[in-house]
Amino acid sequence: MLLHLLLKACMGNVSLGKSQAVNADIGYDGMPLEQGFNICCPLSLNPILKLLSPEKNEDEPIDGKGEEPKELLAHYSFNQNQAIVNDEDTLQERDESGHPMVRETCRLIGLRHMWDRKSEAELRHLLRSLSSHQVCSVLRWQLDERVAMNFFYWADRQWRYRHAPLIYHTMLDLLSKTKLCQSARRVLRLMIRRRISRTPQDFSRLMISYSRAGKLRSAMRVLNLMQKDGCGPDLSVCNTTINVLIMAGRLDKALRFLDRMQRVGITPDVISYNCLIKGFCDVRRVEDALGMLREMPAKGCLPDKISYYTVISFLCKEKRVGEVRELLKRMTTESNLFPDQVTYSILIHVLSKHGHAYEALDFLRESEEKRFRVDKIGYSAIVHSYCLDGKIDEAKDIMNQMLAKGYHPDVVTYTALVNGFCRIGKIDEAREVLKHMYEAGCKPNAVTYTSLLNGLCKIGSSLEALELLNKSEEEWWTPNVVTYSVVIHGLRREGKLKVACDLVMQMLGNGFFPTTVEINLLIHALCKERMVGDAKKFMEDCQSKGCTINVVNFTTLIHGFCHEGDLEAALSLLDDMYLTNRHPDVVTYTVLVNALGRKGNFEKSNELVKKMLHRGLIPTPVTYRTVIHRYCEKGRVEDLVMLLEKMLEKQECKSAYNQVIEKLCLFGKFDEAYKVLWKVLRTASKTDANTCHILMESYLKKGLPLHSYKVACRMFHRNMLPDTKLCQKVSNKLIAAGHPDEARRLQIKLVERGQILPS
Repeated sequence: MLLHLLLKACMGNVSLGKSQAVNADIGYDGMPLEQGFNICCPLSLNPILKLLSPEKNEDEPIDGKGEEPKELLAHYSFNQNQAIVNDEDTLQERDESGHPMVRETCRLIGLRHMWDRKSEAELRHLLRSLSSHQVCSVLRWQLDERVAMNFFYWADRQWRYRHAPLIYHTMLDLLSKTKLCQSARRVLRLMIRRRISRTPQDFSRLMISYSRAGKLRSAMRVLNLMQKDGCGPDLSVCNTTINVLIMAGRLDKALRFLDRMQRVGITPDVISYNCLIKGFCDVRRVEDALGMLREMPAKGCLPDKISYYTVISFLCKEKRVGEVRELLKRMTTESNLFPDQVTYSILIHVLSKHGHAYEALDFLRESEEKRFRVDKIGYSAIVHSYCLDGKIDEAKDIMNQMLAKGYHPDVVTYTALVNGFCRIGKIDEAREVLKHMYEAGCKPNAVTYTSLLNGLCKIGSSLEALELLNKSEEEWWTPNVVTYSVVIHGLRREGKLKVACDLVMQMLGNGFFPTTVEINLLIHALCKERMVGDAKKFMEDCQSKGCTINVVNFTTLIHGFCHEGDLEAALSLLDDMYLTNRHPDVVTYTVLVNALGRKGNFEKSNELVKKMLHRGLIPTPVTYRTVIHRYCEKGRVEDLVMLLEKMLEKQECKSAYNQVIEKLCLFGKFDEAYKVLWKVLRTASKTDANTCHILMESYLKKGLPLHSYKVACRMFHRNMLPDTKLCQKVSNKLIAAGHPDEARRLQIKLVERGQILPS
């Protein structure tokens, strides 16, 4: 009955895909675990610890659409025998990891790739001698939960052995710390099929596993499975549900769920409220979060420090330091919670992270006045914040204070200072800091040198940066992929392209691979400097050494050959793309069509456009403009109209024929433009009227007012009103050219439509 009402409050209308829905019929089938899941374990089982992570989870939100689950707390039959486990020995697990049989079992599992019949028989004999607590220790001993899951299924298939209920609970607990939600679901379904007692915590663990995998809607559907199983909800399940709703961005449903769980007699605890406070801060409703802090004591639940820390972190991020101090006072007066060393450490780190170094320094001074010990990590955070703001003098002062108080700055602190000097172009000072690091016994790492190399490249000393990079072995540091990328970009910006290409080859020889973007930047720079042959050789060398070459790299090189007028080489590269299964995109075809049109090879151009359409590629506005420009330039209007009809079948472009007329007018081909006019007048829109005006003005500039008059008449026939001032010009030109009757008829048509011409 309780579960029925709770699910109604939290779910609303939730739609689930087939891949996310909980299949009530699936169970243990003896198959190995699914591959491809990533182990995710930085968060503990407690949902509030997951909720208070500083990064907002961008998983798929509950969209409020689809089938609404059944009412959970209205008509609920509760099976006490299934839901409550009275065997305390089953619920409490003992640590047996030091037992010799446990160690031997784990050793044999570690040698599973070299198993023979004798090894498996030995493991089977050990399994029958292990107690349930020892089997649980074996499962927890495994570093990879997938290995533990395989052992769980292997043991379950052995003759004269049956898992105790405690083992199922342990396996679910392990899987709840991973993204293996499908495996967790199978374990739970296996418990149901074998009528092993389930607790609400088991369903809560499945929900947590779903939420870790990003399947938040499937996590909510676990409540349906719980209802069908006849297991009543408890506080842990409710807290998990609130946490999942907050992660999905459905704060309104989480609030309704909190209200409903209170109605059915489940009293929320501080974890419940902390989840909601985090939800309020996520949607920037800090006033509501503060209001909940004030309401918690009246509801019999005092806020803890996590409640205050959540709001304090948000206020620090929003630069509302004055409110932070007020909240600290309230924490002391209202909740009897005194700021301690952890409180000040959080304040210092959060303020420094968001660029409030002055405020962080004030709290550091305050903490030292209260005789709290601030470690060098707090000082380093402030130094880093000052350096990011370009306030190097203040950062140096903090460093001197650290040294005066007996703190030895670590490599992170020194690196922040080196980076700060390099950001403002003071390379000599950065070198001095590097020298001081060696004197202080602190060895610079790759990040430190990368900051220095980046500073050298910014001031145009990329060759000096390359020389320093080549001396890395002498200086006893190992460059990483970012280090190489920094120097490569510096050389490219200074135009030293061959040196940059050589460095890429050196990078590949050391086992580092550049990204496709970095390769493309070098190819583009080489093509821009009319070194297309070198660009092609560079791309081929990268490809032969295992680099990823994508369609963008090929397209850039094709554009380089087209710009040089070497269409044969460009088309050869297109064939290479087909052979290497790198499918050209619409940009590739557009580049080639533009080059072929420039050369007047319209047969090949038509062929490429038709091939592009046959492959299902949708022409872009750039493709339309390119085709129209090249065909109109050469006066191939009939071919253009036929080609546009095929293109418009794939993607509608309402302004295609408008562009045709405007381009023809631009190139002085007025007769061809007049022939295409009927294509424009089919829709009679405002854009079409503007196109007609362009054609009329073009005729007037050429001294053909009678043709302008004909265009205006066709506009009248389509119930389109020409521009009055333009019509006056046409009328004057007609009279001057000896066509007074046409001028009078044009004026009459305008008057009939309510337009008054100037005298």
